[in-house]
Amino acid sequence: MPLSDTHTAPRALERPRRRAGWFGALLLRLHFYAGILVGPFILIAALSGALYAVAPQLEQVVYAHELHAPKSDTMLPLASQIGAADDHLGEDAALLAVRPAPENGDTTRVMYAEAGLGPSESRAVFVDPATGEVRGDLVVYGTSGSTPVRTWISNLHRNLQLGEPGRAYSELAASWLGIVAVAGLALWIIRIRRARAKKDLLRPNRAHRGYRRLFGWHASVGIWVLLGALFLSATGITWSQHAGANISSVRAALDWGTPSVDTALDGPVTDADEHTHHHGAQGAPTGAANPATFDAVLAIAHRANINTGQVEIRPPAEPGTAWTVREIKTSFPTEADSLAIDGTTMQVVDRVDFADFPLPAKLASWGVNLHMGVMFGLVNQIVLFVTAAALAAMVVLGYLMWWRRRPAGGDGRPAGGAPRPVLRDAPWWGVAAVAAAAVGVGFWLPAVGWTLVGFLVVDVIRGVVARSRAGRSMSDSGSS
Repeated sequence: MPLSDTHTAPRALERPRRRAGWFGALLLRLHFYAGILVGPFILIAALSGALYAVAPQLEQVVYAHELHAPKSDTMLPLASQIGAADDHLGEDAALLAVRPAPENGDTTRVMYAEAGLGPSESRAVFVDPATGEVRGDLVVYGTSGSTPVRTWISNLHRNLQLGEPGRAYSELAASWLGIVAVAGLALWIIRIRRARAKKDLLRPNRAHRGYRRLFGWHASVGIWVLLGALFLSATGITWSQHAGANISSVRAALDWGTPSVDTALDGPVTDADEHTHHHGAQGAPTGAANPATFDAVLAIAHRANINTGQVEIRPPAEPGTAWTVREIKTSFPTEADSLAIDGTTMQVVDRVDFADFPLPAKLASWGVNLHMGVMFGLVNQIVLFVTAAALAAMVVLGYLMWWRRRPAGGDGRPAGGAPRPVLRDAPWWGVAAVAAAAVGVGFWLPAVGWTLVGFLVVDVIRGVVARSRAGRSMSDSGSS
C-alpha cells in the first residue's frame, strides 16, 4: 500500500467533525444574503425617509401663503370663516370638518368631501381668521393634514407612488431591517470579544485601508444607529399590509386598540335636529352645514376637555349621530382628547381622554409620532434624518465590502461569494431551532417568510452550480 494510502485510510473512517461556531456563521450568511438581496429596498426606504424627515420644513416654505396669515388682534367667528370657504367652492360643496387656526398667524382649514379623492383625503380651503380672505385651496391628507408636497414624499416612502401594490416594498424593508440589525449586533459582539483593538469597532480606524476601512465604518456606524434602526423597523411594520394586520388583530384581541368616542344617539332623529339633516360628512357628500353650529360646539368642547388650539370639529356623519371634537396635537405632550356632542340638546354624550388610553395605545401613538418626526419637532426630525442617512450609508458600505471581497483571478467563482453553508454542520437541535424560528417569523412577518424561501432557493441553486463546476474541473484535470 502506498504511503499516502496509509495516511488517508484511517481518516476516511473518522466521522466528519462539526465546525465550531455554526450559529455565528449562520448569522453572517443571513446578514450577507439579506444585505445583498433586500439592501436596495432598505436603501430606498432610508433615502425617502430622510426626505420625509425634512418635509415639514419644506411644506412651510412651499405653502407659506396658505398656512399662514398676518397676525391680528381680532378673529371672525367660525361661521363667517366657513361662509367664506363656502362662497369660494359653491353650494355643492360637502363640509367635512373644520380646523380652527391653532395660533395667531395661522389660517383656518375648512375641509370638504369631494368625489374622486382618495381615502383620508379632503379638499381644504385655507381662510384668514381675521379677515375671511381665502388664501389657498389644496388637497390634504390624514390627521397630519399633509399638503400635496408632503403627501407626495410620504407616498414615495410608503409605496413608491405605485399605490397599494407598492406597499410590498416598504413592508419588505421594514420587516428585514430589524432582522439585519439584530444579526449585525450579534456579529459585532462576536467580533469585539475577539478583537484586540476593540475601539476600532466603536469608531473607524483612519489608518486602515481597503476592505478593513470599509468594514470599520460599517461596524462602527451600525452599532451607533442600532436602536434607531430597530425603532424604525418596529414602527414601520405597524403600517404594513400583512404584518400590520397581524399586529392590529393582536391589539384588538387584547383590547389594546385606540379608544374613540361613541357618536350614536339614542332615540329617533327629529326635524329639530337640523345639524344632522343639513350636514354632509364623509359618508354624505351632498349636505350643507349650518356654520353657526361650529362655534357653539367648540365652546362646549372648551368647557369639557378640549384645551389645545389644534382641534378638528366634525358634523354628524349621518342622521342619528353626534358631532365630534377632537384634539390633533401630536407633538409632546400629546393632546388627543375627544368628545361627542348631541346636536339637538347640545349635551356631551361621550368623551375619551388620552390619559385614559391603555398603555399599548399610548405607545402606539407615540411611536407613530416619533416615526413621522412630529413628536419633538425639529430635534425629532434631525435625529430621523441622521439615522436614515446612516442606514443608507450602511447599505452602500455593505455593497462596497461585497465588491472588495470578490475573488481575484479567473477561477469562475461568482464575485463576492456568500459565506459557507453552515446548517449541515449544525447539531439537530440547532437545525430544529432555526426552522422553528423561521416559521414563527414568517408567520408574523410574511414578507420575511417569502424572502427566506427565496434565499433558500438561491442558495440551493448556487450550491448545485458550484458542485457542477467542481465536477467539471475534476473531470478536466483527470483527463489531462
